[in-house]
Amino acid sequence: MVLQFLDRYRDLGLLLLRVGIGCSIAFAHGWGKLTGGVDTWVQYGQTLDALLGIGFLPAFWGFMAAVAEFFGGLLVACGLLFRPALALLVINMAVAAGVHATGVIEGSPWHAIDLGIVFLALVLIGPGRYSFDERFSATHTARRAPRF
Repeated sequence: MVLQFLDRYRDLGLLLLRVGIGCSIAFAHGWGKLTGGVDTWVQYGQTLDALLGIGFLPAFWGFMAAVAEFFGGLLVACGLLFRPALALLVINMAVAAGVHATGVIEGSPWHAIDLGIVFLALVLIGPGRYSFDERFSATHTARRAPRF
């Protein structure tokens, strides 16, 4: 098969994807929301009311979206609690796509849809060898355990 020699770099490719996408979500999306303060959190939290009818505690929901994007992005980049972090990001992207598609927030939903698909695919693929999850997994520990 053409370029089959690149198969040995699969885990390096996953590392590059994890770090690139994770840091992008954390700093380009989550950091601004997280540091925006209560007014920003309320603004994002109110989108849940318009989209799903969840109108209580908008500051809390906006803050949770910011936490999911910032810390979830960092966790994805590190490959730590990889799948739970991605699950939160998939939910975040579904809400983002919904509020853009319905016109609650101006703009196209396609960026959120694309990221949601990437996050969902990564849930299925896993973090790869160069991740904290792999480093501290039971199978990794079993391979490294001394034999007597």
